[in-house]
Amino acid sequence: MNITGQLEYITFRNFENHYTIARMRTDDTGSLITVVGYLPGAEPGETIRVSGGWETHSRFGEQFKADGFEVLLPDAVDGIRKYLTSGFIRGIGPKIVARIVDRFQEQTLTVIENEPGRLTEVSGIGKKTATKINNAWRQHHAVRGLMRFLRENGLPASYCGRILKLYGDNAVEILTGNPYRIALDWRGIGFKIADAIAVKQGMAKDDPTRVKACLLHLVSADAEDGHTLTEAENLCGRCVSVFEASPEPVADALAQLCDEGELVTETDLIPTGGEAVYLKSIHEAETGIARRLAALQTIPMPPVTMDSDRIDAEIVKKLAIQLSEEQREVLESLLNYRVAVLTGGPGTGKTTLIRSLNAIHETRGARILLAAPTGRAAKRLSEISGRPAATLHRLLRYNLQTGLFDKNRDDPLEADVVIIDEASMVDTLLMYHLLEAIHLETAILFVGDVYQLPPVGPGNVLADLIKSGVIATFELTRIFRQARKSPIITNAHRVRMGKPLHLDPPSDIDALTEFYFIKTANPSAAAVTIAQMCAERIPERFHLDPVRDIQVITPMHKGDAGTINLNRVLQRRLNHQAGRSGRSQGAFHAGDKVMHLKNNYQKDVFNGDIGTVEAIDGKSGGIAVNYDGRTIGYDTAELDELTLAYAISVHKSQGSEYPAVILPLFTQHYALLQRNLLYTAITRGKQLVVIVGSTRAIDIALANDKPHHRLTGLARRLKCIDVLKH
Repeated sequence: MNITGQLEYITFRNFENHYTIARMRTDDTGSLITVVGYLPGAEPGETIRVSGGWETHSRFGEQFKADGFEVLLPDAVDGIRKYLTSGFIRGIGPKIVARIVDRFQEQTLTVIENEPGRLTEVSGIGKKTATKINNAWRQHHAVRGLMRFLRENGLPASYCGRILKLYGDNAVEILTGNPYRIALDWRGIGFKIADAIAVKQGMAKDDPTRVKACLLHLVSADAEDGHTLTEAENLCGRCVSVFEASPEPVADALAQLCDEGELVTETDLIPTGGEAVYLKSIHEAETGIARRLAALQTIPMPPVTMDSDRIDAEIVKKLAIQLSEEQREVLESLLNYRVAVLTGGPGTGKTTLIRSLNAIHETRGARILLAAPTGRAAKRLSEISGRPAATLHRLLRYNLQTGLFDKNRDDPLEADVVIIDEASMVDTLLMYHLLEAIHLETAILFVGDVYQLPPVGPGNVLADLIKSGVIATFELTRIFRQARKSPIITNAHRVRMGKPLHLDPPSDIDALTEFYFIKTANPSAAAVTIAQMCAERIPERFHLDPVRDIQVITPMHKGDAGTINLNRVLQRRLNHQAGRSGRSQGAFHAGDKVMHLKNNYQKDVFNGDIGTVEAIDGKSGGIAVNYDGRTIGYDTAELDELTLAYAISVHKSQGSEYPAVILPLFTQHYALLQRNLLYTAITRGKQLVVIVGSTRAIDIALANDKPHHRLTGLARRLKCIDVLKH
């Protein structure tokens, strides 16, 4: 069903995905109707044709749900005048529009598009303004063209905003010339879009271009899932299933991709004896890690002889702390290894050992650098060590112009000792760049808890270093007396061992202990309970700030107990600015707790940084976010770098600690209920941990000690470290 009419005004627009609620006056009856759907670029004053159907909303009544739309350009003078004053050319008011239309009449739009230089014939318009008008027209035209392209290829309008951000004004030209480019640029959904376009254009199901794109998509998807390699037979089998094709074209396409340098194959890495397939960049990184570690281990450390008495004397004098026998032994050993791993659970003294190691190196005049994968982890490392600490990206000096790290083998880090905390979060690619920047006479220590979740990116480097048996590894096992009194630490270690948790009586929060379990089998009811705890019960009893000090951590994004729903519920409960006129921008409101989702070196804001929405620009749609006293601006095109952070995923919480943690845990999270996930979530809390959910979900997580296995070749490479050459 199609309806044509004039867009009167926009009631709501999400600038992240362009979902819009608008009022439109229909041409046939002149009635004012509500239109909902993805309407990127549609502005008040435009005549549009929407396709879709009627639906009845439980709250707002009858509305037209648009599956697609197109802008109908006016040809009459009055229509052109109204169209140009609709607002898509910012900064051009009605008076200038009137002069333009008076000068060019029905040819106005043709002049703007094809002869923008002629706009200077109009009084008050110079070259700069003429260019501005033409640029705005081209951008608006690109949206219309892309919407038409998506409609013709059977793709939803909701894809428009993301594609425009990827390719700008040339989106249609790029997608037509090489549909499969988007498969690499838009992980997850890109291949489906690309293949739909290719099929619509008549590409054969076994066309080599199509098969190669599928293979690259599958290997890239495996990397997104954390694998560094893919087993060749499995890869080809999946590709055959996608296209229902014969195996021969798939095998040929794989060989071509290897010849072209897109993929790399290697034998002797998979225990079953199959062939391993790598993306070129990941293969280079994994082999580079092994070679660099081999090179570092060939350079002997200057002998350091410090007996226990001398260590105690220096540490007690400098830090006023007493080391355990286990800590002293580990400390003596660490001083004599160029590459080493320090691991251990909470309460075992890793922090104390880092401080002690720093103190000894300082007395020897050594240059020390401390770093961690995320901004929050680096800040925490600095607080516990009393020394400056940086994110790895800042340490390696990412260069915006080149897209590379300035610190590398040619310009290594100026340090005698480098200590990396939360090393379990470092993926293969980042570890490669780090090791490339380590001088061969520098000692490096990786500190981390291997029982936590693996990195978000490909690989499981810390676990592979330990598994290889080649890198010196020291595990602290003794839990200190004070830590043993903590229910949080006690339960964390019970999770590591797969033992049942020690749980207080249900929901007895008056006792003011550290660890609670509130039993409920209903995720929807849990969302209400969690909101009440954040807003009232915990702040009142524990004197904690409901937004700054309390963090909800959940395994999933979807569902009643997922981040999406919990953020909506908590936003309404905790942010009284929500919904106030002039204080909102799409999903965000002034005062909201938000998280930055990807590294933005230009803004100096990184994945996982949490801040507060400070202000919203009602005209531009931009927002300002305060990160620990630094205010960072975002325009509308950058809002997809942010998400609400009242509730975050367990993965996003890694490297951080919070005064209070609330963890919803239900059987609907079944696919993610793993021991290391429960362990990671519990160890984020410093003063208080509250689990809300079912005992069945806890039991499932405790029993599941076989998390998703990552296919990597690093441990096997490291076992051959003696034969590797620098």
